[in-house]
Amino acid sequence: MKMDSDLIHSPAVGLTEEEEADMNDWKLPLAFMKKRHLEKIEGSKALAQSWRMKDRMKTVSVALVLCLNVGVDPPDVVKTSPCARLECWIDPLSMSPQKALETIGANLQKQYETWQPRARYKQSLDPTVDEVKKLCTSLRRNAKEERVLFHYNGHGVPRPTVNGEIWVFNKNYTQYIPLSIYDLQTWMGSPSIFVYDCSNAGIIVKSFKQFALQREQELEVAAINPSHPLAQMPLPPSMKNCIQLAACEASELLPMNPDLPADLFTSCLTTPIKIALRWFCMQKSAKLVPGVTLDLIEKIPGRLNDRRTPLGELNWIFTAITDTIAWNVLPRDLFQKLFRQDLLVASLFRNFLLAERIMRSYNCTPVSSPRLPPTYMHAMWQAWDLAVDICLSQLPTIIEEGTAFRHSPFFAEQLTAFQVWLTMGVENRNPPEQLPIVLQVLLSQVHRLRALDLLGRFLDLGPWAVSLALSVGIFPYVLKLLQSSARELRPLLVFIWAKILAVDSSCQADLVKDNGHKYFLSVLADSYMPAEHRTMAVFILAVIVNSYNTGQEACLQGNLIANCLEQLSDPHPLLRQWVAICLGRIWQNFDPARWCGVRDSAHEKLYTLLSDPIPEVRCAAVFALGTFVGNSAERTDHSTTIDHNVAMMLAQLINDGSPVVRKELVVALSHLVVQYESNFCTVALQFIEEEKNYSVPSPANTAEPGNLTPVRDSPAIPRLRSVNSYTNIRAATTARNLNKSLQNLNLNEEGVPAAFSPGNLSNSSSASSTLGSPDNDEYILSFETIDKMRRVSSYSSLNSLIGVSFNSVYTQIWRVLLHLAADPFPEVSDLAMKVLNSIAYKATMNARPQRILDSGSLTQSAPASPTSKGTHIHQAGGSPPMPSTSSSSLTNDVPKPPARDQPATRPPYTPTLGGQAPHSHQFPRTRKMFDKGPEQAAEDGDDAVGHRIYISAALQTGLCDWSAKYFAQPVMKIPEEHDLESQVRMERQWRFLRNARVRRQSRCTTQRGISRLDDQIFINRNPGVPSVVKFHPFNTCIAVADKDSICFWDWEKGERLDYFYNGNPRYTRITAMEYLNGHDCSLLLTATDDGALRVWKNFADQKNPEMVTAWQGLSDMLPTTRGAGMVVDWEQETGLLMTSGDVRVIRIWDTDREMKVQDIPTGADSCVTSLSCDSQRSLIAAGLGDGSVRVFDRRMGPNESRVMTYREHGAWVVKAHLQKETDGHVISVSVNGDVRFFDPRTPDSINVLQTVKGLTALDIHPQANLFACGSMNQFIAVYNANGDVISNIKYYDGFMGQRIGAISCLAFHPNWPHLAVGSNDYYMSIYSAEKRLR
Repeated sequence: MKMDSDLIHSPAVGLTEEEEADMNDWKLPLAFMKKRHLEKIEGSKALAQSWRMKDRMKTVSVALVLCLNVGVDPPDVVKTSPCARLECWIDPLSMSPQKALETIGANLQKQYETWQPRARYKQSLDPTVDEVKKLCTSLRRNAKEERVLFHYNGHGVPRPTVNGEIWVFNKNYTQYIPLSIYDLQTWMGSPSIFVYDCSNAGIIVKSFKQFALQREQELEVAAINPSHPLAQMPLPPSMKNCIQLAACEASELLPMNPDLPADLFTSCLTTPIKIALRWFCMQKSAKLVPGVTLDLIEKIPGRLNDRRTPLGELNWIFTAITDTIAWNVLPRDLFQKLFRQDLLVASLFRNFLLAERIMRSYNCTPVSSPRLPPTYMHAMWQAWDLAVDICLSQLPTIIEEGTAFRHSPFFAEQLTAFQVWLTMGVENRNPPEQLPIVLQVLLSQVHRLRALDLLGRFLDLGPWAVSLALSVGIFPYVLKLLQSSARELRPLLVFIWAKILAVDSSCQADLVKDNGHKYFLSVLADSYMPAEHRTMAVFILAVIVNSYNTGQEACLQGNLIANCLEQLSDPHPLLRQWVAICLGRIWQNFDPARWCGVRDSAHEKLYTLLSDPIPEVRCAAVFALGTFVGNSAERTDHSTTIDHNVAMMLAQLINDGSPVVRKELVVALSHLVVQYESNFCTVALQFIEEEKNYSVPSPANTAEPGNLTPVRDSPAIPRLRSVNSYTNIRAATTARNLNKSLQNLNLNEEGVPAAFSPGNLSNSSSASSTLGSPDNDEYILSFETIDKMRRVSSYSSLNSLIGVSFNSVYTQIWRVLLHLAADPFPEVSDLAMKVLNSIAYKATMNARPQRILDSGSLTQSAPASPTSKGTHIHQAGGSPPMPSTSSSSLTNDVPKPPARDQPATRPPYTPTLGGQAPHSHQFPRTRKMFDKGPEQAAEDGDDAVGHRIYISAALQTGLCDWSAKYFAQPVMKIPEEHDLESQVRMERQWRFLRNARVRRQSRCTTQRGISRLDDQIFINRNPGVPSVVKFHPFNTCIAVADKDSICFWDWEKGERLDYFYNGNPRYTRITAMEYLNGHDCSLLLTATDDGALRVWKNFADQKNPEMVTAWQGLSDMLPTTRGAGMVVDWEQETGLLMTSGDVRVIRIWDTDREMKVQDIPTGADSCVTSLSCDSQRSLIAAGLGDGSVRVFDRRMGPNESRVMTYREHGAWVVKAHLQKETDGHVISVSVNGDVRFFDPRTPDSINVLQTVKGLTALDIHPQANLFACGSMNQFIAVYNANGDVISNIKYYDGFMGQRIGAISCLAFHPNWPHLAVGSNDYYMSIYSAEKRLR
């Protein structure tokens, strides 16, 4: 790069060229780094949702048992004087004893009724044992399985006994009678709740547990031994579901403070606000609130259930605080059971927390079973004290002067605390304690908008947050809010519901039941809504209709299909994607929706999305069209026509650049195959017959300039590394069940077994013998058979199909599936193999009986004697023997057999470890292609049962679930790559600094001028013959490809980093490689001469290499030996990949859209041998096999784009290079060694240099103006720009001066003056300008 030194330092040009290049690193787009490339396409693991109450309960009956015996104190309690007197806020001594008892009973009932108005209340005042028994048994009988409450006030009887008894009276109140808790349990049954307000109440809780345990043991005994006397008795109910609340521990007495009510525990449980305020006034701190007296508290205005009044607001705050304390302190499952299962139980437990706080201040510890952790010191109680303080301080002015009540700032402050938690917290932290309060705030119109906004932000933190919110009990609240018509809530509610449904899709039923779907239908139809909210609405609807018939019907009536079709062309890609998925789901197995779609010509409207720039959208459209044709209802001619139409539209995606789309395509076509099974069976049989009778021209193996790869000798093949997404391809030879392997042997018509070609059994083939299928043993059609079918059908004019017209839709779809079964991306080919084999299996099963009869007539032909072909097999372990007459239509390794030989298909057969293969005489003569092993009779038509059925209607790709993950993951968080502090960003920064250093240092070296380039800095024997070498632009890694594998070396340390199999079929070879995103997260692209492109990641580090993507870059390229294979050039700035080769076009792929953007016809009759592009000028220079060099401008139309043709070379162009400067030249070199320089603007060359003849490889250094030539004649010459030889390399260093082999490939480093050379003797060497310069 020529640079004017004055210009560099002039301040006017702010950045130097170097700095600009370093800045550009940040701007360069990255290829294949989207989510779909980085993660597996599958849904997230469903979290087990425990928030739904499996057993919601109601307390339907309440027994109020009061043993007061007013006026007579029990003998075992000595009361103080004065003493606490009030029972239910009534002084029993202020009226006659009987009246007092009844009034107290009535009052207690009223107090309970504020919490559960609908229950049946029964009072039992100063009862006898029988009355209690009658009461309890009748309540249990009426309550059936629901909960019963037993409230016991024992202030007028002795304390409970250690034996587990409480006291009641005899008929005439002359004695106290004990009542055993055991009996009480039996009468009350389960589920029940017990409240004990008496001294030493903890004793009852202990006895209760012992009796419950005793019952469990009795139940167990009865279950084990039916003859036991216990088993004859009616079984006692289990007490597992019982809850108890007791006023104090076993050794404690109730407080007798005259300022408190006698039934302090009951007051806390049933009138919490009243007692809490009184208690507040009794504290010393109350003196800080002047003018507040106990009398004033009685006059607080308002009603408990009206949140706008002072009393109602206090009650609301109290509920929020106690709920919050419980949620933060209790284990989740206990919280669910006590605070969410039953309204009355929840209220009692909230109030129990207050009882614990108040009674502990009087040295009394309330007890519960199940036991709760202590909560009386929780920090939220201070918020309660503050709220009470603020409320009470207003009282005197409100009551005396009638001023307006100022609402408490409690909820606003708690929301602020929640907001602080959201904005300030780190990732892994305790859940926010305000969550239950946010729930309460949803009830208030004042704060609702803010609460929803914060709730949405919380749910956005991820699935764990959604689960938490659901466990707090958010669901009924947000469901109820869907009835609100407030427009400002719409975006928030849609967001919240999208989050909930992304994590727990079972809510679809609740939504439809409450007509919630209508809310989202109206959001979707509202064109004023921003696209992202409509996207969430359509996602929610897609969940509602997903495999849920009621949801499909409801949404169909709600006009969902028409709504969706209107938005198919929305500019927002995520919306288009979800609209298509939603359509695909509403008519999945739901015929009315399909016909509605037909009426609105939905399928035709979906066609436009098949060419959408976003692969996920194309995918969704394929999914929708797949379920559209996959309906199993009755067929009419009309619907068959539509199916055919859709099928042919889908078939056009056969060469889509995205494997995700092609996988979806296989599934969509499989629906069609299931639908028209019999037609496909006919086609399958026909193809199977054709394949057996047709010979495919085999690529010959003659060494010509284009192909210098000799047959690889096996000792040089080390153990390849296994590759994640590719393990199925490399099933190494294992001793399988022999007969299983034999099932796959294809016999030709005469019943003579197909020849084993030794080439197929060599070691090199074992790597790929099971290509494309996870367990070939059980496949009827092996990969090779399918591959041959595909090639047969493209070679021959198969006009002879019986019963099916040749170009019928079924034939074409079968062809498409054959093509997809040979897809370079394993997941696509696996799916297609499943579909094809399923049909082949059914076809041969159905056709078997009559085919066996036919085959009788064939047996008279050729005698089934063992042929000479069996003899080579024993050498399977070593290198292949010399070509004999054996035939192999699929390998380069073996020449074509003489024509008289009946060609046979290659058995997908891997020899067992001994290398022994059976001879043909072991087979019955009449065996046909699809029979089982020799020992099985052909008649057993019922073996379908044992065979795996490959295809089911439920074949799925996981695309929809994977797309739904988007809504479950954080949407508002800054992505890691934009977060300046994240590790991803730091690593990127480090890489860019390294790039800058390499650019700077290498530029210094090249600017000093290079006088020689022959210092060997690296030499190693590569596992295979190098066919392509490629330096990584910035690190010390070099990739060396042989025919079908790639080896990575660290050229500085001289060690091998990795070697893995590229996965291309045996008859193809790697002809080009490129590093994508070399400046950042490098990927390696390989191109093979069948037109397939594969992209790899995780190579050359400690992980397993993984295939990121693969696609058919050029279709209809038949591997030949002469051709250039496939040549590519990569433009990082635009993300465009230019591909060409043995075709007549230059095809340009946009890697961002993963689709073909342009085909430029070359206008020549020979192959393209070299491509070079310049993004600045939009020019492409191509060298061709006929010696011409052609320059194209890709901005022009296809017919005008060729702007220059140079015909000065007389032979095959080895390399055409377009310099990347604004006035850069085209440099081209032919096999004859003439180097020509062209200016794209002038028709003739501006300079010619002559180099060596017999050129096999050449590269041009982009920075240093050097070029290197490799020759058949075993030497390398390096020239400078003037055509002077600066180095001539003929011998290896150190190897006793061994002569270098014929050069198979060479390449310069993009920055350093290093030259890598691969030769036919397996050696890979690198030469540099001077030793250790870097």
